[in-house]
Amino acid sequence: RVKLAEFGGGSVQIGGSLRLSCTASGYTYGTTCMAWFRQAPGKEREGVAGIDSDGTTKYADSVKGRFTISRDNTNDNLYLEMNNLKVADTGMYYCTLALGDLIGPYGLNKDIFAQWGQGTQVTVSS
Repeated sequence: RVKLAEFGGGSVQIGGSLRLSCTASGYTYGTTCMAWFRQAPGKEREGVAGIDSDGTTKYADSVKGRFTISRDNTNDNLYLEMNNLKVADTGMYYCTLALGDLIGPYGLNKDIFAQWGQGTQVTVSS
């Protein structure tokens, strides 16, 4: 079984930046897509950014132009560079993985992901 672990969260001021990382251990061979989701108190978990093995990416409209998702060439690690952070970006950020290149055809659909990390907290304040 693959274990996912997120790192890099913290507290920043509006307009600040953070870089999140996710490590997958016990990684399996084959095509995978990976994504970042976040959840704020009282809200449902929502997709932030996703990436397929072929490099296809999709972003939530709220983060386009500010966040960049990337992965290493072994697909063992996932990153999210977050710039110009807003209070609305506050939440617990989760890393997730699924088999197949699914971001392109299905987008940031939570239902396609079954494996999740424990999350890393991002807090943006004024």
